[in-house]
Amino acid sequence: VQLVESGGGSVQAGGTLRLSCEALRYEYSNYCMAWFRQSPGKNREAVAGSDRYGATAYADSVKGRFTIGYDSEMNMATLDMRDLTPEDTGVYYCAAEGYCRSLLLSAEYNFWGQGTQVTVS
Repeated sequence: VQLVESGGGSVQAGGTLRLSCEALRYEYSNYCMAWFRQSPGKNREAVAGSDRYGATAYADSVKGRFTIGYDSEMNMATLDMRDLTPEDTGVYYCAAEGYCRSLLLSAEYNFWGQGTQVTVS
């Protein structure tokens, strides 16, 4: 499985960005996808997760501002981010797994993308 992220970049506070993640050569019939981020000087943290049945979960810090999308036919996840603040700066990672008991638990995921940088100033 290869996860390819795109859509990172630099934006001013209050702006919007969309991140995309495509899962290539994915063989699982039931799976979940999520976004994590690592900000400078901080541990990696969960941002949002979704399974193919529409269940979603969000970190409290992004609720109401971020929306995760999941297209099971295209094996693609997106993360729409609005009202961005400098605290949202970091490297955003896409993660995928065949089955997740907890969408926001990083230990559940065995497949990770390379990360895409998001900088909010």
